[in-house]
Amino acid sequence: MNHINKLFMFIVVVVLTTMLVACGSDKEKQSSAPSDMDKNELILAIGGESDEGFDPTTGWGQYGSPLFQSTLLKYDKDFNVQLDLAEDYSVSDDGLEWTIKIRDGVKFSDGEELTAEDVVFTYQTAESSGSVIDLSNMKKVENSDSHTVIFTLKKPASTFINLLTTIGVVPEHAYDDSYSQNPIGSGPFQLVQWNKGQQLIVEENPYYYGEKPYFKKLTFLFLAEDAAFAAAKSGQADVVSVPSTFAKEKIPGMHLIKLRSADNRGIMFPFVPAGEETKEGYPIGNDVTSDPVIRKAINFAVDRQALVDGVLDGYGTPAYTVADQLPWWNPETVIKDNNMDSAKQMLDEAGWKENEQGVREKDGVQASFNLLYPAGDQIRQSLSIAFADMIKPLGLQVKTEGQSWNELEKTMHANPVMMGWGSHNPLEMYNIYSGDTRGEGYYNSNYYFNPTVDAYMEKAMRATSQEDANTYWKKAQWMGKQDSLPKEMLHGLG
Repeated sequence: MNHINKLFMFIVVVVLTTMLVACGSDKEKQSSAPSDMDKNELILAIGGESDEGFDPTTGWGQYGSPLFQSTLLKYDKDFNVQLDLAEDYSVSDDGLEWTIKIRDGVKFSDGEELTAEDVVFTYQTAESSGSVIDLSNMKKVENSDSHTVIFTLKKPASTFINLLTTIGVVPEHAYDDSYSQNPIGSGPFQLVQWNKGQQLIVEENPYYYGEKPYFKKLTFLFLAEDAAFAAAKSGQADVVSVPSTFAKEKIPGMHLIKLRSADNRGIMFPFVPAGEETKEGYPIGNDVTSDPVIRKAINFAVDRQALVDGVLDGYGTPAYTVADQLPWWNPETVIKDNNMDSAKQMLDEAGWKENEQGVREKDGVQASFNLLYPAGDQIRQSLSIAFADMIKPLGLQVKTEGQSWNELEKTMHANPVMMGWGSHNPLEMYNIYSGDTRGEGYYNSNYYFNPTVDAYMEKAMRATSQEDANTYWKKAQWMGKQDSLPKEMLHGLG
């Protein structure tokens, strides 16, 4: 076996996003289904609403388009950086100064001109917001003229470009305490009506500088999964996001679209032995999962494709890292030679022997642990139960238990947890695996630490080109084969 996986987070599957979409060309559809996909309005039930509103300086748009606002840069479907509000940008040789040229003639939805002063105001406001946006590495932001913005960083940071692609620009002249409820921006749409807990209605921004949206009006319905599916069946919605349990249902006039995502599910294993406590007094560590052989054996024994087929009805893909298929993913993390027999051999050779009950033991420690998952999450519950059954022949005893998030905050440092991760930003890899983030909320909650991994991620962060950064992100995930590296250099995240 070539892979040495001293991992603490065992990624199981990527969940595909499945949507039912009204068919404009289906001549046999029932009259209850949407009948004219050439119409100007689209009704969608594709997710929950934003509790905090629509202010980019406090986090709106971090996981997708800010909708009402424009960003300086953007990604295309292949994650290549494209210009948006910016007509050009450059980075100094030392990686500390980013110069952005703003396109001319851009207006906010109220008709006022967007200038470099608005960009400076946006980033200064976001910096002081105390929100999820981390601008702690930004030394200053200033404008040299009405169309040029200069960002000066404290240290080079390749991931700064992700902030330029996600923070929407807000208007200084129209920004106040109520902005999150009544956003004004330069994006493709403008807010018309927001009935909290029910729906959001937006219309085309007449001043938008980019390609005009095909649909002039969008209505987002905030519905639970069952209600959203019912809306699809009754023809009350054109696009509906559905779980895999509904994906095989046939609805006249609608068809299913499968969309690839970075929506991972995996088990976060405590990396250190038991014995320590957090400052709040919560236990840290687990004497079973802290053994790298246990984690490696599990990684080799689990049949990911069987989990995709059995739990997700095929609407997913096997996964090995939090970055599968993204530009910074290392495909060498894929385990191609895994099987139960080789996993058993690992445990036998490491001294984990089965007792009379068929449960392995070593040095008086029994190979049993609780696997926790958020109560009410059907997919994570099903994955947890299927996983426990799957590795039982390995001689590991797993008890599954659903807990509230409040309970998980107290228990997740000492017990494996079926977590969910996913981001189009490599910074998520740093947050989950860095030694500097141990014990910080849900990031690295099980205290993973590997100085070699940290060193490569630090190089990735400080790289002055995306190509160099991705090279180091890949090395942080996996460096090579067991027989080609000294022992202290062996590691893996996937």
